[in-house]
Amino acid sequence: MGEFMSFISNNFADFWSYTGFANAGYEHFIMILVGLFFLFLAIKKDFEPMLLIPIGFGILIGNIPFKIDAGLEVGLYEEGSVLNILYQGVRTGWYPPLVFLGIGAMTDFSALISNPKLMLVGAAAQFGIFGAYMVALALGFEPNQAAGIAIIGGADGPTAIFLSSKLSPNLMGAIAVSAYSYMALVPVIQPPVMRLLTTKKERLIRMKPARQVSHTEKVMFPIIGLLLTCFLVPSGLPLLGMLFFGNLLKESGVTRRLADTASGPLIDTITMLLGLTVGASTQASEFLTSSTLYIFFLGFMAFIIATASGVTFVKLFNLILPQSKKINPLIGNAGVSAVPMSARISQTVGLEYDPTNYLLMHAMGPNVAGVIGSAVAAGVLLGFLI
Repeated sequence: MGEFMSFISNNFADFWSYTGFANAGYEHFIMILVGLFFLFLAIKKDFEPMLLIPIGFGILIGNIPFKIDAGLEVGLYEEGSVLNILYQGVRTGWYPPLVFLGIGAMTDFSALISNPKLMLVGAAAQFGIFGAYMVALALGFEPNQAAGIAIIGGADGPTAIFLSSKLSPNLMGAIAVSAYSYMALVPVIQPPVMRLLTTKKERLIRMKPARQVSHTEKVMFPIIGLLLTCFLVPSGLPLLGMLFFGNLLKESGVTRRLADTASGPLIDTITMLLGLTVGASTQASEFLTSSTLYIFFLGFMAFIIATASGVTFVKLFNLILPQSKKINPLIGNAGVSAVPMSARISQTVGLEYDPTNYLLMHAMGPNVAGVIGSAVAAGVLLGFLI
């Protein structure tokens, strides 16, 4: 009987040593609380649930404690594990181009084609990226790391993942979570900056309705856009090529099934896997460092600079535009590439001051320009630093 009880006791002790309870540290519970907070924002506050639910649940998955040397092959960073195989799409950077394919197939560039000068607004907002890059260098980050952190200012999660996977893979988890967090918080972060930098008179500016764009223009835009941007920045080809390819599938009118697949099942599948594995990559041992705090601070600052740059550029641009062609500076915030969230914020803030002034379609111009601009900026940084 004694031997039997000893056998049971030893087996229970072995079992217990494998459980999460036996291997948990305070840092695991901190990260689990972070994951629960993301889920709260997504479910209760409806802050970008398509992004935050996969990321938040991924954080829970990634921070379930287990015995490191047990050979279980369940951890994200264990070679051969299922999570590790799924994570290859993030680590090697092939999830983001597939997301861009879907974005291209969903995007209507008509607002930009009808008013090309809005491209400048999207370009101006990218100053947040380069401003944050210089500050990150000043804080002591290596150039490659500074570039990965700075791209958060583009408010484009896939671009941030793509660039950081190439330049600063050790910081990729923090960079990706920071980028997606600030994308989800667009409705909180941008409006105060927009109100601070504009006058009541400027907020009431009415813009002329956009002209009708022909089918030929819509078809030619992704072809010309690809050639111009990728001849200028070949290193941006994986993102820009897939973006314009997806848009051509949509606008050609003869590949509807392919466009529907890219903009529906494909991007939904990749978004789930991308969010889940990015969340799971935030294991406490990799995530809870002083560098993470710097990354979140710099990402926030880059986002503020990008928003302010877009609004300020419109104000300056209006100084040389005739009265009939002036731009409402409230659409300057849409230069960041959080599509279509930042364009909706332009509309929402504009309606607060004039319930009949609809800015959404105008804001979509710099918004889609911001998608192109952030990919170009990533290509520039990659070209210089790879």
